[in-house]
Amino acid sequence: MSKDLAVKVVAPLAVSASIVAAALVMTGAPPPARADIPLAAPATQQGLPTLSPMLKQVMPGVVNISVTGAVEVQNPFGPFMDDPMFRRFFGVPDVPREREFQSVGSGVVVDAGNGYILTNNHVVERATEIKVYLNDDREFDAELVGGDPETDVAVLKVKADNLTAVPMGDSDAIEVGDFVVAIGSPFNLRHTVTSGIVSALGRTGVSNGYGDFIQTDASINPGNSGGALVNLRGELVGVPSMIFSRSGGNIGIGFAIPVNLAKSVMAQLVEHGEVERGRIGIMGQPLTPDLAEAFGLKDTRGAVVTRVLPDSPAEKAGLKTEDIIVEANGKTINDFLQLRNIVGLLRVGDKVALTVIRDGKRKKITVTVGKDDEAASSGEELHPRLAGATFAPVDESARGAAADRGIVVQSVQSGSPAARAGLRQGDVILSVNRKPVATMEAFRDVAKSKGQLLLHIRRGQGAMFLLLQ
Repeated sequence: MSKDLAVKVVAPLAVSASIVAAALVMTGAPPPARADIPLAAPATQQGLPTLSPMLKQVMPGVVNISVTGAVEVQNPFGPFMDDPMFRRFFGVPDVPREREFQSVGSGVVVDAGNGYILTNNHVVERATEIKVYLNDDREFDAELVGGDPETDVAVLKVKADNLTAVPMGDSDAIEVGDFVVAIGSPFNLRHTVTSGIVSALGRTGVSNGYGDFIQTDASINPGNSGGALVNLRGELVGVPSMIFSRSGGNIGIGFAIPVNLAKSVMAQLVEHGEVERGRIGIMGQPLTPDLAEAFGLKDTRGAVVTRVLPDSPAEKAGLKTEDIIVEANGKTINDFLQLRNIVGLLRVGDKVALTVIRDGKRKKITVTVGKDDEAASSGEELHPRLAGATFAPVDESARGAAADRGIVVQSVQSGSPAARAGLRQGDVILSVNRKPVATMEAFRDVAKSKGQLLLHIRRGQGAMFLLLQ
């Protein structure tokens, strides 16, 4: 395989309005393969199979989303100009460096009575203004009910009459080979319809957040983010979120958030405005063939418990180090990342029924999910100079064992105190006031100091100190 063919880029599907025109230029590349709709289509017109009747019912519920926002302009002269002490010494004004942006995406009306619209978090996360355009050309200002970066799900609300909701299906019931249709606004071409099949299910590890994605070859492109992936009955089964691409365009490998997952996240966002992560208090790793042999097992599917945290729900339920978890709530567990996704999407107080192998024998253990003390925190809760940023622990299970142990800056709001202090999205905080911060608990304890904060930060391949006064 050539190096070019091996390159894979995970790309979110929101698209900047400034590149829409340029993206329409023909590239000369061959079109990706497309799965034809089967001859046994749901309806016929003049003896020919057609999806037109189904689409006439569904398309009014798929909307175009236009977003205006602001992002911080990164300093071309490097991190020194982001240091407030350096700026003061050389008389550089301490003003926000921002630029306005516009982007487009898609959304799906799922509750016509309340005006709720499902979309992707990355479509609206830095928005200062959100407008929704319906299939009948009506335009509405939208309110952001809440967003969850970990699952890339967001909920909007509009005040409008005569909305059409897309019925939600059951994403657990779909199978590889099922025909699906993607509807959205690729490159701002509103209400574009493409067809394909479900290429794979349960795709994990394609993002750093929680996910159990549907893979499809239905043509989806930038602008499809937050749109609809429906079955041939017109039921919403997924929300397109990202693609694998070498060029930014479709090559037939797209990923959609299962609607059952989106529905669960939406319920929490509507009720609380945020998602309360669950935890059971274990660390683990995949069951490799070598480990399976060492444990005397033939099957290599499962998650090995490497540590049970003291006084955690797992310890109280009786889980032990070296237990091998092979099922959770009836689902076969292939690796630890899958188990993390299942538990992380449960609510605090829910129960998870685990099947474990201990000393070669199967055992049933039920754990009550507790609150995730390692969940993301808002800077406003910690220190005035951290306001406008969100923080979370570096996820070693998603990033690899070689990752720095520390706290990652998940987001930084433009013009906020955190942005003016020099923090950037993706920074990894290794220590605060010369104390290592490997957990959110340690970070909260040190960061809540009312005095100055000396942050040791890894940024890209380099490192630096930031003094917040």
